[in-house]
Amino acid sequence: MSAIPSSVGRAADGAPPPDGQVVVLYLGGYSRSGSTLFDRMLGQAPSFTSTGELAYVWTHGVAQNRLCGCGESFSECAFWRQVGEEAFGGWDAVDAEQMLALYRRVNRHRYVPFMLAPWLSPSYARDLRAYGDVLSRLYRAIQHAGGSRVVVDSSIDPAYGFLLRHVPGLDLRVVHFVRDSRGTAFSWTRKVVRTDIVGREVYMRRFHPGVTALRWCFYHLLLHALARLGVPSMRVRYEDVVRRPAEQVCRAARFVGLEIDGEVDLGGFREGAFQLDVNHTVAGNRVRLHRGSVPVRLDDEWTRAMPGRQRRLVTVLSWPLLRAYGYVGNRQAPA
Repeated sequence: MSAIPSSVGRAADGAPPPDGQVVVLYLGGYSRSGSTLFDRMLGQAPSFTSTGELAYVWTHGVAQNRLCGCGESFSECAFWRQVGEEAFGGWDAVDAEQMLALYRRVNRHRYVPFMLAPWLSPSYARDLRAYGDVLSRLYRAIQHAGGSRVVVDSSIDPAYGFLLRHVPGLDLRVVHFVRDSRGTAFSWTRKVVRTDIVGREVYMRRFHPGVTALRWCFYHLLLHALARLGVPSMRVRYEDVVRRPAEQVCRAARFVGLEIDGEVDLGGFREGAFQLDVNHTVAGNRVRLHRGSVPVRLDDEWTRAMPGRQRRLVTVLSWPLLRAYGYVGNRQAPA
């Protein structure tokens, strides 16, 4: 079993990866930020393979057999069958319950101190090595099955980004994906039905705007800490993606050392819309199941529909980061 490297992916922004490493472009931030749409946009660019929120492959994919982004169930998807065969000799060769238990023993926000210093807990270090070996095989199989150079993972959770630093053979690059906290908080008050579960109606959880604001701050501060550890990071705002999508995809490509032609290589982009092809995302926002033309426009319903008291609460709780990200203190974003 491979030893735990102290860090993976310290190459300068835009530098090519070391030979033999799998480039993982990790989209980190907070949920309901538009990261799944950006993931899909990247996945249609040359040399990129989109996986959606890969951290949930054991629950959504192996255990629950939910729908892949292609519309087939996980077990029936040819792409994921190939990944399972190459990584583990087939998904049936993996004990999903044991793997999920291992995942839960290493990936929690409360374990971030151990991710920073695994020697603090020998048992945690053993589990981290074991799970790191699993992920190393998984990402390499995805890269091979997709025939790509870059694997896009939009699991979004910052703790998972800290965990990926310890996966052997990865060149980790982080896209710090940001959306206005007030838009995010408003989105989490909506009643949303899951579309990847067949045969029954299941709603996503909802949170009070104040709770979302605090979690939003915590998650983004963790991503700043991850960058301070030397993991190459770039910031992308949801609002910029929907206004200038091709520009943001090209930025991300340059960040991993690739040059793509916005006119030739990004043919799915049209004014105000994007043509979505087949994808193999394992989890994420319901847009991952959409195929065909999808509108690309700013979701700013919160500016009209969010109650004033909630809006003020979220603004106060997240003010320092809102200002740092350019959402307040300027003329472009409503306060």
